[in-house]
Amino acid sequence: MDQEIFNENNIELNLARESKSAAILRAGELLRKNGYVRSEYLEGMAKREQSLTTYVGNGVAIPHGLPEYIPYILKSGLVMLQYPEGVDFGEGNTAYVLIGIAGKDDEHLELLSTIALVCQDEENVTRLKLALSKQEIIQILAGGDA
Repeated sequence: MDQEIFNENNIELNLARESKSAAILRAGELLRKNGYVRSEYLEGMAKREQSLTTYVGNGVAIPHGLPEYIPYILKSGLVMLQYPEGVDFGEGNTAYVLIGIAGKDDEHLELLSTIALVCQDEENVTRLKLALSKQEIIQILAGGDA
């Protein structure tokens, strides 16, 4: 995976349990801090979650902004937050891994398909949930074995 899009600065490990909205805001804030989006994009992420959950199953959520917020994306980026105790996404769904996405043009579709392939395997999600190093996370998401 492209270093511009995803690197060690885009990963936060071992976060304490917090609300779904706080976790989504944290993902958006990390995207903003690392120069991928303008602050308006965070509003788009919150609104996206209100209209339709970004929980995708297997303990993974993929928060991202609504299409009309794409103009606030400066460049494509990906962040990953690890919550060992999980974040309640409602309806009995708990996310242990949040992958925040900001995709320019069609790049986000490619990012999503890569992530979907990794995260459809429960073993990979368990490894992401238990990973102790940022390097390990990068290897798992790149589809390689740690």
